[in-house]
Amino acid sequence: MDGGPGVQLLAETPVPAFSRLEARLSQVPAALRAPAPSGGYIIGVATLAKRRKSSLAVEQEYDRIAHRYERRWAHYVQATVSKTLAHLDLQPTMRLLDIGCGTGVLLREAERACPGIAAVGIDLSRAMLTVARRGLPRTTPLLRANAEELPFRTARFHVVVSSSSFHFWPNPSLALEEIARVLLPGGLLVLTDWCDDFLACRVWDRVLRVINPAHQRIYSQDQFHALLSEHGYRVRVLELYKVSWLWGMMTASAVPE
Repeated sequence: MDGGPGVQLLAETPVPAFSRLEARLSQVPAALRAPAPSGGYIIGVATLAKRRKSSLAVEQEYDRIAHRYERRWAHYVQATVSKTLAHLDLQPTMRLLDIGCGTGVLLREAERACPGIAAVGIDLSRAMLTVARRGLPRTTPLLRANAEELPFRTARFHVVVSSSSFHFWPNPSLALEEIARVLLPGGLLVLTDWCDDFLACRVWDRVLRVINPAHQRIYSQDQFHALLSEHGYRVRVLELYKVSWLWGMMTASAVPE
C-alpha cells in the first residue's frame, strides 16, 4: 500500500461524522487519496436525501448487530466470501478495494491467500469497522465511506469487490460509475449479492422493501447483466448458486470497457 499505517477505528477512537473525506483519510497513502474537491459536486436534492436516509438506516442496522454478525451468519458469510474470492486471481502487487467490507472477513481471507496484497476496506457502519479493525493488520486502511462517492484517486485499484452489500445501494448507477473511475485500466469488479431468480429471495426482497428502510432492491440475473452492460462493463462471468434454502446468490465478474 505504498507504506503508511492503517486507519484506527477502535471502540475508544471517535469516528467523525460522515463525509466524503472522513475516517482519517490522512492515514491512507497519498497515492490513493482523492484530492479535496474544489467547488464540490452538483447532486440532486432528492438523490442526496435518499442517500443520507439509506446510509443512516444501514449504519444503524449494522451497528446493532456488529458484535454478533460473524457468529450469527457464519455459514452465509464464509460461503459468499469464498465464492467472491474464487473469481479473483490475486497477486501480491495488486491493490484491492472491498466495498461494504463489514467485519473484514473478505479482507482477512484475501490477505491470508495472498500475503503482500494491498487491501482497503470501506463500510458505512462504525461498529462493523471496529470489529474489522481487531482482526486486520494495522497497515490495512479501513474507512467509513459510501460506494457512490469513493474517496480515492482515479485509476488506483486492480480489483474492486463487494459481497452482500449491493442491495443496500440507493443509486447503483452512480456507484458503478465510481467503481469504474477508481479501477485501473483492465481492472476487475466482482459483485456478489442476492438474486431475484430464486423464489425465497424474491419474496424476502418484497417484504424488506416495505419494512426495512436500509434495503433497496435485488436483481435477477438478466437485470444484473443489463445494469452492468448499460454502465460500460463487459460481464465475463455471472454465476448463480444457493448457499442455503433461503439464500440464492449470484456473483458477477466484469471489466469496464
